[in-house]
Amino acid sequence: MHDTTEVLSKVPAVTLGFWIIKVLATTLGETAGDAVTMSWLGETTEVATGWGYLIGTAIFIVPLLLLVAVQIRARGFHPALYWAAIIASTTAGTTMADFATRSLGIGYAGGSALLLGMVIASLLAWQRTTGSIAVETVSTPRNEAFYWLTITISQTLGTALGDWAADTGGLGYLGGATLFALGLAGLVALWRFTAISRTLLFWCAFILTRPLGATVGDLIDKPFAKGGFDVSRPMVSLFLLAVIALLVFILPQRAAGKAH
Repeated sequence: MHDTTEVLSKVPAVTLGFWIIKVLATTLGETAGDAVTMSWLGETTEVATGWGYLIGTAIFIVPLLLLVAVQIRARGFHPALYWAAIIASTTAGTTMADFATRSLGIGYAGGSALLLGMVIASLLAWQRTTGSIAVETVSTPRNEAFYWLTITISQTLGTALGDWAADTGGLGYLGGATLFALGLAGLVALWRFTAISRTLLFWCAFILTRPLGATVGDLIDKPFAKGGFDVSRPMVSLFLLAVIALLVFILPQRAAGKAH
């Protein structure tokens, strides 16, 4: 007799509300990460330029690991817990990317290429090990471990890509945000008018929302001289956190499909 018990996924269904919160969370990750490594530690000090990004990573990696551990041990999908882990991953991703591209001197292009390779490797290992990288299957500790590993690397990749487009690419923060927004619009068109794998499109969109949030965050909080609006990073971060908390509370939140 076969076991036909259905287990709900422990991550949210992919809805418009999911993407709205995701973009806000990635923007928060950029402003909160910069608030610690640049505003708090001091952007022009030796600490910030040398080891500030590493210190920031150490500060954010601890809550990330704790939240992911609690998420994996949880018996079901809990919206507040899930989004807290997402925020932790995108904030840690900001500081990790800045440490790699700036403190280690890899550069935006090198960092982006390295992290893209790591995301692809994580997805391939996940697919090979479990047979699926669809969010509907994220209901076991092994699937969740791959899920959060892939997400954290993709959040780090997104920061490097955003900085690459805005700085090295010469697009500026507004130009970079526009580029990534158009990329997401293209993915929506592919989802609407083609039969391309929905799982593949999901992961492409998930990765692309991160540089969008990163460039929007930089546009808001960077100094005027660097093309930003020079809004207080802590104030922007608190505002975004409040908006995310409100949306998580009022928007319908349900688990993604069912995994057998």
